[in-house]
Formats: sequence, C-alpha cells, structure tokens
Amino acid sequence: MIDIKKINNLDKSEFLTIFGNIFEKSKWISEKAFDLRPYESLESFISKVLGIYDNSNNETILKILNLHPELAIEKKLTSNSEAEQSKANLKECTPEEFNEFKKLNFDYKKKFNFPFIIAVKGRKKTEILNIFKKRINNSIDTEFLEAKNQVKKIAMFRLEEIIK
Repeated sequence: MIDIKKINNLDKSEFLTIFGNIFEKSKWISEKAFDLRPYESLESFISKVLGIYDNSNNETILKILNLHPELAIEKKLTSNSEAEQSKANLKECTPEEFNEFKKLNFDYKKKFNFPFIIAVKGRKKTEILNIFKKRINNSIDTEFLEAKNQVKKIAMFRLEEIIK
C-alpha cells in the first residue's frame, strides 16, 4: 500500500519506477503527473493522472492505443500486460483459440489501425474472445471511444494494484 504522503515524497526516478507503466509504455503521462505534485489526496492524484490521459488529443490517444500488445499472441509484453494476460488464461490457448485470436487481431488492426484493447482483469479468454467478435463489427468512432475507455480502465486497475 502506498499513501499520498509517500507519493508526494517520491523522487522522480522512484515515482516513474512505480507509476511509469500505468498507461502502457506511456511514461510521459507519469512524468507530467510527477510535475503536478503535491497532491491533496489519493483521489486527487488518480483524478489528475487520468485527466492527463483524458485531455490528450485523438492523435496522442491513437499513439497510446498502438502501444498496447495484441491479445494472446504478442511475445514481448510489459510485466503488467504479462500478468494481466496470464490471469485471463490468454497464455493457455488451444491451437484453435490461438488461431482465432491471431485472425481477429489481424482483421481488427487492419480495420481500425490500432490493436484490440480490453481490460482483461476479472475476465477469462472465452469471454474476451466473444467480446472481441462483437466489437470488431463496431464503427471506427464507436471502437475508438471504446478502446480509449478500456485503456483508462486498465490504468485504473493498475493504479488500484499499486495503492491498495
């Protein structure tokens, strides 16, 4: 558990080590959050971190979306993504499931120009696969907004893991 006093007293290196991957491979968000200290409460800290992301333009959001790994097939994952995908059993796909994820990932990326993103915490691979099959039929605007919201959900889960 980490409290607001400790967060406010971290040096930049420690802060980035702890919070640098809240948003997948987007340490710049944590760098901006570091510069906003001191925080009055954990709630204000979380609000400001999420606000940096929320206030990013669509071009920046697209870059963040494209930093996320493809589900079930990506080999080089951050430790956060590795743990999240493992808990959802995405590392234990049958050959059929693997091929289905591979095809969906390819088709999705071709259609939307970013990878399929879902907060996998608390979900299992069958549920994720079913959601994937539905979301690939969305419009670009609907799916961009959904992916943006899923990234925010992932960040929230990661923050909760750190501060609980």
